[in-house]
Amino acid sequence: MEVAEEVPDAETPDDEEPPTYPNMDLAQTVFQLEAAAPAELDGLRAQIVEVVRADKMAPYYTYLIGKYGFAADDALLAELKAANAEELAALKAALEDAEQNHGETEVLDALFGIASFHARVGDKDEAYTAFDIIVDKPKVSTGKKIDASMAKLRVALFFMDTDTARKLLRSAKKLVEDGGDWDRRNRLKVYEAVFFMIERDFKSAAELLLDGVATFTCTELCSYESFIFYAVLTNVLYLKRPELKKKIVDGPEVLGVIHLPQLDPLPILVNGLYDCEYAGFFNALVTLNTNLLKDRYIARHARYLIREYRILVYSQYLDAYKSVMLGTMANAFGVGQPFLDQELSRFIATSRLNAKIDKVGGMVITNRPDMKNAQYHTVIKKGDMLLNQVSRLPPPSYRHCTSLFRTRPCSFFPSHSHRHFLITIQIQKLARVIDV
Repeated sequence: MEVAEEVPDAETPDDEEPPTYPNMDLAQTVFQLEAAAPAELDGLRAQIVEVVRADKMAPYYTYLIGKYGFAADDALLAELKAANAEELAALKAALEDAEQNHGETEVLDALFGIASFHARVGDKDEAYTAFDIIVDKPKVSTGKKIDASMAKLRVALFFMDTDTARKLLRSAKKLVEDGGDWDRRNRLKVYEAVFFMIERDFKSAAELLLDGVATFTCTELCSYESFIFYAVLTNVLYLKRPELKKKIVDGPEVLGVIHLPQLDPLPILVNGLYDCEYAGFFNALVTLNTNLLKDRYIARHARYLIREYRILVYSQYLDAYKSVMLGTMANAFGVGQPFLDQELSRFIATSRLNAKIDKVGGMVITNRPDMKNAQYHTVIKKGDMLLNQVSRLPPPSYRHCTSLFRTRPCSFFPSHSHRHFLITIQIQKLARVIDV
């Protein structure tokens, strides 16, 4: 019986880095149209049209005319369509020749050429179809299927098609688990982190971004500077002080780029938080908010992030005091007392800060939660729920469960009901909490 031979991964010379499509920088420039001042619009449009002309993006030019109101240049559009038709005909001829006269490797290269063409010109639907053909094709290595899946995922992120991106991430992760190499595994983590940021799951994104700081190679999706921006931005919210010091404040990879102008004001933000320079931290938030509104992945979450940063520093400041004068705290943050009063009141009312404000005395009194007391109330609440469940069981099982709850054994009792067994496990967990 003849064994089907998989198409191997083609090696690319180190000194040749082929361009990847779609152009994610173009997507970022187009996004800036939504927040740009009227005086900036003409310059941005001219910049975008220049890229469209250079990459012969007829479908994307049509998309820009419909969505962003670009002035239709019929001569340019006809020129782009003619160039696209000629190039696509040549690519299809190359595919036909490969199928008739060459091997599977040449056929796969021709299929990638067609898919890359559709991704380059901004034809979303045709690009999806072309990459699906590669993934569904037999005798294609897992590595090449992962490459096609990630390329299709880039198209989805280019057009902010989150539903398609979600499905592609699931399928790509399965492929990586089945046989992805180290580089593809790490690159997929960056794609997943970007998607998590779009979905406002910043905690999951932070973990993936921090893992990739020392191994970043996903330049087709974003630059290393942008990657560090995202990594610092998210991890500041979740890292404990020792980890923040080790991995962000003193991290060699972060220190290598964090002082670049395009990453302003991250150095002030990070050092302000770690060194308790709260006035500088608040000033940095003003600049940071402007930068966040220009980023296509994070702009919709800018208000949320700025609010979380404020809660973070308020909590850190109040942790050092049992009570503090409102004026003293306002001076530390470089803000007015009325503003701070309003801020703290709002966060206290929504249980985001464990404190209360003494209006008469003009001070903030911290109200740290008693963990033992909270644990006790949790046990009582869950115990009541369990007793309600036990009371609905048949009498023999009820007597056995009651005895079990008093003695807190380490093994489950024999029962004919799986439900009884599950309740036993819950009782044992409660018993361990009580022992603590």
